[in-house]
Amino acid sequence: MPRLIDYAVFASSDFDANEYANAVLAGEPYPSQPGSSKPAKPTGLEPAKEDISVAIAKLNYGIDDVSKQIKNVVTTHHEELLEQAAGVGELSGSLQTVKEGLDSLDTSLEKLRQKFRTPYQTMQESVRRLQRLQQVSDVLRRTSRFTVLAKRLQTQMAELGDGTDSAPAPAQPKAPGARPGTPMADGRRSATPGLEQEGEKERALAQAALTIAELNDLLEITPDTYSAGAEDVPPASEEPALAPSGRIALRSIAAVSAHLSFIESARAKVTADMETMVLEGLAQINQPLLATSLQTAHNLRLLPDLVQNLVMDLSGAVEARIRTAFDVSRISKELSAKEPASSSMNLMYKSRVRQEPTNVTAPQWTSALWSRLTTLIEDMAGACIKVYTLERVLKLKKDPVSQIVFLDEAMKVLESKPSTTFWAALGRSLEKQTREAAKNSTFLQQTLSSGYPKLLRLFHEFFSKIAVQTDTVYTQDRQSPETVLVLRALSSFEALYLSRTSNKMNESVGQAFQGGARSPPSATEGANIARTIANELDAAKFDPLLVRSVARSAKASLDMLLVRADGLVVRDRTATLLTGPTATPQQVQNTSLASFLYHCGTRLRTLGEEHSSDVYAVLKPSVTDMIETYSHIVDPLLDAIKTETSAIISKLHREPARSADPLFDMGGSSAYVKELNEKLAFAKTEILGRLQVEDVARDWLLDIVRHVLRTFVLHVSIVKPLDEARSLQLTGDMTELEFSLGSFLAEGKGKRGGGGGLDAAGADATAGLPPLVVLHHILVRAPIPLPHVLHGWQASEYVRWVEEHAPEEALTLVDGGLAHWEKMTEAEGDDPATEYLLLARSVLASARAA
Repeated sequence: MPRLIDYAVFASSDFDANEYANAVLAGEPYPSQPGSSKPAKPTGLEPAKEDISVAIAKLNYGIDDVSKQIKNVVTTHHEELLEQAAGVGELSGSLQTVKEGLDSLDTSLEKLRQKFRTPYQTMQESVRRLQRLQQVSDVLRRTSRFTVLAKRLQTQMAELGDGTDSAPAPAQPKAPGARPGTPMADGRRSATPGLEQEGEKERALAQAALTIAELNDLLEITPDTYSAGAEDVPPASEEPALAPSGRIALRSIAAVSAHLSFIESARAKVTADMETMVLEGLAQINQPLLATSLQTAHNLRLLPDLVQNLVMDLSGAVEARIRTAFDVSRISKELSAKEPASSSMNLMYKSRVRQEPTNVTAPQWTSALWSRLTTLIEDMAGACIKVYTLERVLKLKKDPVSQIVFLDEAMKVLESKPSTTFWAALGRSLEKQTREAAKNSTFLQQTLSSGYPKLLRLFHEFFSKIAVQTDTVYTQDRQSPETVLVLRALSSFEALYLSRTSNKMNESVGQAFQGGARSPPSATEGANIARTIANELDAAKFDPLLVRSVARSAKASLDMLLVRADGLVVRDRTATLLTGPTATPQQVQNTSLASFLYHCGTRLRTLGEEHSSDVYAVLKPSVTDMIETYSHIVDPLLDAIKTETSAIISKLHREPARSADPLFDMGGSSAYVKELNEKLAFAKTEILGRLQVEDVARDWLLDIVRHVLRTFVLHVSIVKPLDEARSLQLTGDMTELEFSLGSFLAEGKGKRGGGGGLDAAGADATAGLPPLVVLHHILVRAPIPLPHVLHGWQASEYVRWVEEHAPEEALTLVDGGLAHWEKMTEAEGDDPATEYLLLARSVLASARAA
């Protein structure tokens, strides 16, 4: 039984009996395969390479087979087939009804189409016609307005001195590199017949500009579509050209194109007059004239580009002036042109331009350089004032119709305000030229670095010139950001100047310490260093930024000075050992360093009154460290003197008592007094005398005298027993001490002041004595033990304790001794010191009440 795949060729929807027969007759496969020379794989009844009879036999066999299959299917499903046949009859009737309904629907649709399509097409044609009428009406309206404006422009140009018959003079371009504000080549702004007042002409020019701008708006000229001019008018036979907005361009109208050349010439003339007015307004700083010219530019729709070009021209002019001022070759050529040709030998070297001056020509080169810089400052001030004048007018001026501020209009093309752009260009150009000048020319480097204060004064002059017209401020208290930006551009020369200044101060410090420990610096070197720093600060005092930079350099030098001085200070025992009879080498070295630091520090302290607080705040830490280092040298010496004198005075307790008979002992001074006199003389001549600090030496002497008096009084007040012989001895010692201290102070009143304190030891003059001394006198005469005896101290230890503690603590210690005595006597029942005890209690009560 054949397979179903054998009948696949006949079941295909693309089967063609004729082609199949032709393929069988030709012996080719069916279906044919285009582009392939090889026959396809045989499928089904393949006729290729077979006899026709065989193919026919196969077909007959297939037909019989299919007939049998159909018969079997009909036999098997005859009931279902009969039912389907009945259903097909009924469906045929339904389909006929549907077909009739569809035909009726088509008829209705065609009627509706005829009812709406024809009016739509008619309306579409009417709309197209209306659009054309509107375009024609718009063209006529704009042409009418154009004609009115063209006639108005002719009248306005006639008033300005250029009628319709006269060809407009072409605008003369500015020469390359010409300064803004330079007048036109013909030396005039424009002819002004019939207008005697400047304001009338300016207003007429602004009105003409407004008319030209409106004419250009009517022409709808765009840079992409119409850039050629009146020569591009299309012929009448062509379709009128349309502008990008869909409106007919007026250039294609013959009545309009006749006026195009006049409009272009009028626009060129108005633009040229406007530019000239702007330049004259900037040159004369005439704000009304500048405002009118800017209004004209705004009417011409040229304001943003005009402002941008003006700022760029002013910035470019200043950059050119800066480049010229620092050009060494130009200075050389200028000086060479002034030199007369003395001989033919000199002519041989004219072609070579010297880039550096000789020792002979250096003054001429320096003078020429400073002259150029002075001129540069004037040009910079003029350009800066022009920029600020332009910005001020732009900020104040508004369009009378739209109320748009001109500065906002100009900012559409500017990245920042005109003044900001100018300062940025000025700072950038100055920094570039000064850096290149310092790098390429030794002459400029040396001249401008050594004369940097003079260069800075020129810029101060620049700031003062523009301060009236601008909002820039440069004072000791406040500096505008613009001024700081400009001065930072001079950082290359400032760095060289600060390097020279720092080297000078470091050199003075190095000279002071060049002797090392063998020859330490003295007061003279300290004054020299302070004078050098003060001179450098005074030289830079006029500039608040420079003086702070110099102060920072001075601080670095002072820090180096402190490090070197600290390395020379001797801190071992020999620096404070007062054995005598002369000072030790370590003491000589320390006293010299102390004098050096004192004189340097005290002079630098006065800078706080001469300079601002900001400047002195930079130096103050170093000056404070210097005074502290000085104190660390001097204070141990003074403490050693006080300690030594205290130890000597404490020997009075070991001094043997003399005879009470004055004839037996003529009242010579005690050994400890003589030793004290020798020690004070040694301290004054060998120690304090080497400290060349006259301002504080008097205070030191008074402090030592007070210490000696206080210590002597304390020791004398606790001498026990105090008999007549002991009193006479102490009286003689006191007299000798008075004369010694007077000689130490070298003033009589100092001696008398000390004696007054010693004479107060009498019982009749206790009002001026400290309560502790009075208590000591009471205890010495009473059987009550003294505080140091009660606690087992030495007299020197007790006096040192009293000096180191507050008076209240000493009174408390005495009160404790009295309380101890009271307990002892209370236990024994008999108190032989009741009177003294009551007297001591009253003194304590008075002291505590006070």
